[in-house]
Amino acid sequence: MCIAIPMNVKEINGDIGVVESQGVKREVGLMLMDDVKVGDWVLIHAGFAISKLNQEEAEETMALLREAEFIE
Repeated sequence: MCIAIPMNVKEINGDIGVVESQGVKREVGLMLMDDVKVGDWVLIHAGFAISKLNQEEAEETMALLREAEFIE
């Protein structure tokens, strides 16, 4: 099973972004997406942003992942 985690874009340096979720920051590749901006919510899978979502969708997804005990 593959899981993608919603994370908020905090910084962008070329094709690399710094994203954060639940106090955890990670560097991820942004080269698979166009038009990513600081403040956007993106789904992260295998170290890459693969899709954008709005904040409501991100919060709903995180709630479902907590319910399924994939995250705390």
